[in-house]
Amino acid sequence: MKKIESSPKKQPSQSHVFIRWRFYIILFFIFSAFAILIGRTAYIQVVEPDNLVYQGDLRSIRAKTIPSARGIISDRNGEPLAVSVPVDAVWADPATIFKYHELDDRNRWYALADVLGLDRQALIDKISENKSRRFIYLQRQVNPPMAKYIRELKLKGVGLKSESRRYYPSGEVSAHLIGVTGIDGHGLEGVEKSYDNWLSGEAGKQVIRKDRYGRVVENIALEAKQEGKPLQLTIDQRIQAIAYRAVKQAKADHRATSASAIVVDVKSGAILAMVNAPSYNPNNRSDLQTFRMRNRVLTDAMEPGSTIKPFTEIAALENGVADQNTVIDTENGVFRIGGSRVRDVSRVGKANLQKILQKSSNIGVAKLALRMPIQALLGVYGSVGLGELSGLNLVGESMGIFPNRTRWSKFEIATLAFGYGISVTPIQLVHAYATLGNYGVYQPLHIIENNQQDLSKQVIDRDIAKLVLGYMETVTQPGGTATKAAIPGYRVAAKTGTSRKATKGGYSDEYVNITAGIAPVSDPRLALVMVVNEPQGDEYYGGSVAAPFFAEIMKGALQIMNIAPDDNQPRSK
Repeated sequence: MKKIESSPKKQPSQSHVFIRWRFYIILFFIFSAFAILIGRTAYIQVVEPDNLVYQGDLRSIRAKTIPSARGIISDRNGEPLAVSVPVDAVWADPATIFKYHELDDRNRWYALADVLGLDRQALIDKISENKSRRFIYLQRQVNPPMAKYIRELKLKGVGLKSESRRYYPSGEVSAHLIGVTGIDGHGLEGVEKSYDNWLSGEAGKQVIRKDRYGRVVENIALEAKQEGKPLQLTIDQRIQAIAYRAVKQAKADHRATSASAIVVDVKSGAILAMVNAPSYNPNNRSDLQTFRMRNRVLTDAMEPGSTIKPFTEIAALENGVADQNTVIDTENGVFRIGGSRVRDVSRVGKANLQKILQKSSNIGVAKLALRMPIQALLGVYGSVGLGELSGLNLVGESMGIFPNRTRWSKFEIATLAFGYGISVTPIQLVHAYATLGNYGVYQPLHIIENNQQDLSKQVIDRDIAKLVLGYMETVTQPGGTATKAAIPGYRVAAKTGTSRKATKGGYSDEYVNITAGIAPVSDPRLALVMVVNEPQGDEYYGGSVAAPFFAEIMKGALQIMNIAPDDNQPRSK
């Protein structure tokens, strides 16, 4: 057979066509994209690197405030009057709460509301209304047991922040003087406000970096905190307690609007006690009412009445219009000045300066005042601290009304001599008596210990001051108007005053009762002013209303200060 050979099958052509322009276009786009990326990288890293750093820091760096403790306020013996105790603030992060659907478990939120004393639905609504916020306060100043309970609830988005709360061991006894702080820890009243910068200190700050899980990965900076500085007052808390008990009792016994007392160390000008009733409890914020928080010793001005008569006699003696032998005819208890009259409560007849003061004769001091220039009388009033601020640097202090006119009627001069037409605060009056008790040496008042400045000056002749002090002692002896201010075992110089309260168009039927005095007379150490405002009932004279409480406070203060009785000393006549 003939072998037939098949011819090989022809394969199709596999040739590729290279399109140069398409290649270059693709290459161009690749290199362009690469160039853009390099350019963008260079711009970010070289031209504007701070923005990325800033954005990164926003997400990782945190500044933590390190609170400083407020300084302790203590009395002259180191007894604490205001201290700071650690507490917590409860805060919430609503954004996190909604992210993890924490509100789905309402029972734990109801438990949180119950422990904080909040309405359950109000708490839920507060978080729901702020769902985009990252921080809101739920409660401030939560005590440690409550904070522990809240931690155990383990609510995501709820945390605790350390802070401090002011606690006042003396409560309402020293509330007006010490004052109170607000929820942010800064002073609102009293010493707390006046010395806020000193007591507050400066909070520290710690700057840290955290990772995405909230872990600290770097400590960047630390600013140390400066603790608040302690403040020691001249107050003696023991005298403060005795004085507060007395003013509270005086207000209750006589159904008075208020009562106040202030005790001063005659030699140094240090305030030993300053109290008012009604008072308030600074530890209970629901008790913070305006009329209770007013420090009436500083804010309430009054006409001093007969308590100013010793200074009228001092002015007469210093200006040479009277001496120890001067006798004034007080007539039959009524003295006409033009169309007006000056009256005495009881007939005194002809009396020397000692008897005028002992019997509290308005006519006697009025005639003395009319014998001298009005500026001489006002000059003595002003020299002992009337009409000027005390310098204690406490908020709300009033200057009262110190008249300064060019024309005076005789009747106005006469009334000025027995305490009408001038308005003073209790602290001004006690300053005047302290100056008299210091034998005419004006000593600025102070309430901060370690006051080294010596600004004392002689404003009244020493012998005249001692003479008038002796006259005042007879006021507390039998026959005087302040026998209830006497203290067994001690020689007491005092003067009572009863002034009607001014109202629109004249005077009302309400009275202010005052007893002011100094003890012991042999070596004066303490000056005290006791005020009872608007007492009710049949008794309204200072000798029967304020005087007994004056004696109670002064007796306690003398004993606490360990001042020896001086009843064996010869009495002034």
